[in-house]
Amino acid sequence: MKILVTGVKGQLGYDVVNELTKRGHEAVGVDIEEMDITNKASVEQVLREVLPDAVIHCAAWTAVDAAEDCPEKVHLVNAVGTENIACLCKELGCKMMYISTDYVFDGQGTVPWQPDCKEYEPLNVYGKTKLEGELAVVNHVDRYFIVRIAWVFGKNGKNFIKTMLNIGKKLDTIKVVNDQIGTPTYTFDLARLLVDMIETEKYGYYHATNEGGYISWYDFTKEIFRQAVQMGHDEYREERLKVYPVTTEEYGVSKAKRPFNSRLDKSKLTEKGFLPLPTWQDALRRYLQEIEF
Repeated sequence: MKILVTGVKGQLGYDVVNELTKRGHEAVGVDIEEMDITNKASVEQVLREVLPDAVIHCAAWTAVDAAEDCPEKVHLVNAVGTENIACLCKELGCKMMYISTDYVFDGQGTVPWQPDCKEYEPLNVYGKTKLEGELAVVNHVDRYFIVRIAWVFGKNGKNFIKTMLNIGKKLDTIKVVNDQIGTPTYTFDLARLLVDMIETEKYGYYHATNEGGYISWYDFTKEIFRQAVQMGHDEYREERLKVYPVTTEEYGVSKAKRPFNSRLDKSKLTEKGFLPLPTWQDALRRYLQEIEF
């Protein structure tokens, strides 16, 4: 298959292109320099030139707090940009996969969100515009996958793990929120699943994170440092570095409201015959072996 991947410079797009290439597909990775998704003419030119069998749309505005300051710009990227791609996918008759987020929900309660749940109530600009992107795909494309993910980390770009490792070197105490609950997603593992999906006709909504249970950001931080110490990085040992759990309220107000409940129900994956992702603990171990810190 010939598959166009947007956002190739990002964590996920980078890994998706590598996975496609590894499997013998013709991967065409683009970023804003090659295709400005907010410009319909640019999207039309590239897609008509490439004529892909499928598009995996990873490009997005993902800076959640910054999004609150420029909602029009974020809408242009996440909603209009997605609609531009969706319209061309329909016209060209190709599959489309849209990478979305748990932020389309209100993040309340403790029950894991089901992939086919339509009780949308996003809390912030990022969530609202990602939902608009979802609806654009559904309204225009016949053959679509909408895959919601959460707490993403990958080799190519910034993420929570890298931030914690950097802060942990400089400070001797860290406060991390313990009332936001979810599961991390390693882009290397996710890329394998997305390619598994795009090779099928099993369209619809899906949720995908690593297995291993639901945790807080505090739990995640403790495990990051525990594994780092196991790898010989003594600067993260408990005697030198204390990690304290705090509530979101105690931590301080951020510009964008964050969901407390980022639990995503992934059972539909196995129901449809897809192989779930490994545990997040195992993903973290492999990731730490990949990066320099």
